[in-house]
Formats: sequence, C-alpha cells, structure tokens
Amino acid sequence: MRKIHEFIRRTIFIIVDFFYGPFKKLMPLHTFRYAACGGGNTVLDILLFSAFYNFVYQKQNLHIGAYTLSPHIASLISSFSISFCTGFYLNRFVIFHESGLSKRAQLSRFIVVNAICIVLNIVFLKLLVDGLGLYPTPAKIIATVFIICFSYFSQTYFFFKKKTVAE
Repeated sequence: MRKIHEFIRRTIFIIVDFFYGPFKKLMPLHTFRYAACGGGNTVLDILLFSAFYNFVYQKQNLHIGAYTLSPHIASLISSFSISFCTGFYLNRFVIFHESGLSKRAQLSRFIVVNAICIVLNIVFLKLLVDGLGLYPTPAKIIATVFIICFSYFSQTYFFFKKKTVAE
C-alpha cells in the first residue's frame, strides 16, 4: 500500500510541477500546487454533484424516514463525502506535506474547515436555488467560488500553518 501511495504522490508532483513553469513569476510553487490540487478536487466535486443531482437522485427529493432532502442538498452531501477524502489526501500529502503537524492534527483541522465549508455550501445553495431559483449546478459553482477563498486563507494561515519552534 505504501508503494501505491508513494507512486500516486510522486505522479501528482510530477504532473502539477510540469505545468508550474508559466506561473513561476505569478506565484510561489506552494500556491500553485494548492490551486492545481484544489482546482482538480473542486472540478471532481462539481462533476460528482451534477452526476448525483441528474442521474442518482434524478432531480427528486430524497426521503429518509421522517426527513426529506431536496435533490441539490442530497447531491451536495453525496459529492462532499467523496471530495472530502480526496481533498484531505491532497492537502496532507501534496500541498501541506511539510507542515510538521501530525496526521491526527491535520485531519482534525481539515474536518473543522470542511464542516464550515459544508454549512456555507448549504446556505449558498438554499439561497441561490430555493431563494433565487437558479439551477443547482451553476448555483454550486457560484457558491464554490466564495468558499474557495475562505478555504484557502483558513487552511494556509490557520489549519495547516507550518509549525514554528515555539509551537
């Protein structure tokens, strides 16, 4: 399993770093890796959201006992359950691999920031889809733009901040 992990990690570094050249003057490598990995995971999340909304839930409410979830909220939860795992892997082993934090500490912090992001996603989707009548996939994309900004700053400056000697 360790060999598979190292192969995946090295492959991601090779691919991402290959495309860094034109961006060297615009941003540091760490920021580019964050943008590339986060962007890839975001695209995966939006594609999964759209697939769940259109094909799995078929734009129908999901009834779970006494509760009913709208198809866009059910799709959000389903896509999030997958992109959360890929996002943590990328953050832990590619983007913030030198943070000095333990896996448990990083996971705890990642859970906190993603719990905030899922709440923000639900609020944005409720506002944009239920309130303004937008179609769910474009609404998800709009919400994602705002959430990416929050996620980047919170992860870079708080959740995965490099440990200093005093910590």
